[in-house]
Amino acid sequence: MGIVSPLGNDAPAFWTNLLAGKSGVGAISHFDPREFTVKIAAEVRDFDPIAHFSVKEANRMDRVTQFGVVAARQAVSNAGLASGTYDPDRVGVIVGSGIGGIKTLEDQHRVLMTKGNRFVSPFFIPMMIPDILPGQIAMEFGFCGPNYAVTSACATASHAIGVAFLHLLHGDADVIITGGAEAGITPLAVAGFANMKALSRRNDEPTKASRPFDLHRDGFVIGEGAGVVVLEELEHALRRGVPIYAEVVGYGFSADAYHVTAPHPEGRGAALSMEAAIRMSGLPKSTFGYINAHGTSTTLNDVNETTAIKKVFGDQAYELNISSTKSMTGHLLGAAGGIEFATLSLALYHQIIPPTINYEFPDPACDLNYTPNHSQPCAFIAGLSNNFGFGGHNAVIAVRTYHENNA
Repeated sequence: MGIVSPLGNDAPAFWTNLLAGKSGVGAISHFDPREFTVKIAAEVRDFDPIAHFSVKEANRMDRVTQFGVVAARQAVSNAGLASGTYDPDRVGVIVGSGIGGIKTLEDQHRVLMTKGNRFVSPFFIPMMIPDILPGQIAMEFGFCGPNYAVTSACATASHAIGVAFLHLLHGDADVIITGGAEAGITPLAVAGFANMKALSRRNDEPTKASRPFDLHRDGFVIGEGAGVVVLEELEHALRRGVPIYAEVVGYGFSADAYHVTAPHPEGRGAALSMEAAIRMSGLPKSTFGYINAHGTSTTLNDVNETTAIKKVFGDQAYELNISSTKSMTGHLLGAAGGIEFATLSLALYHQIIPPTINYEFPDPACDLNYTPNHSQPCAFIAGLSNNFGFGGHNAVIAVRTYHENNA
């Protein structure tokens, strides 16, 4: 796995800060937010593109592509994909983004309006389109297998991981680099989300602004970064002798078919996806001990996700460990599912549940165990990663601990 995030720019730093309950939210520095109603975000700090790319390369990549390529490099290295250990024609890249190169779009529109059409960059289109990211990763490593981007708002990376899983099951590839990236902390994006009343306005307490399932939540905090993982067919991984964090065993996806932005009030689509992922896994529901929740810190989502979990698990819902790591990372939009799938895999590997921070005032409508404020050791076999997007897109990944006798 590879991670670029508000909590650290590699997986070990991210995991350490996550377990410590640190917040990655602060004042916006990417632009001057003085005239904005929302002045906070979860930015990636200490990321210098020139430390990773030549000046020419950096200038021809939007920030979202830079994040994704750096995370992919980490993942490929972490997976031990050294030259000669795989067939490049059997390695795919499926990495998504919810809104792609929006900074490039804003910058080039400004050029168009102030200087004229002849000054718009010839690199504008390839810098902006979301599918350039998996293309860049493939070109860097020479991976010639299935290659495309997925775009389904906040469910993007989970859908990317899910379809990568299906490609592996179908025999289309041996290895797929997958996940999501996002770099949407720009004036236009922040204004758009703020004007639809989706963002927290707790500007005076940024580290407490993202508070999933808490009674006083008032919206999500926009974040940025990338979460990229390597999925590999089991026998192929065993032949290479590489460490395995966890085993993907199920994927569920559905539509709410209800509203442009609001989730289904009874959590119907979310429940359908969880049920499908569990059914595909073939595991009893009793083996599931943890859900990395979508948990955005919005009024509607947190109640509806809680309702969906109860619908799927019944009385067992009260015994589950649930947490929303968005309380620390903010909401990484199209990258959220990649970061959170990695979190679930690490939680399984280390048998510890990261917390939901800022949980101070229980909401009677959200009455489950959200692992408040402190990480907790927990012995569990399987877990779910939930992600639900604007437009009613739902994606859930089921993951279990890996042991040799699983095979």
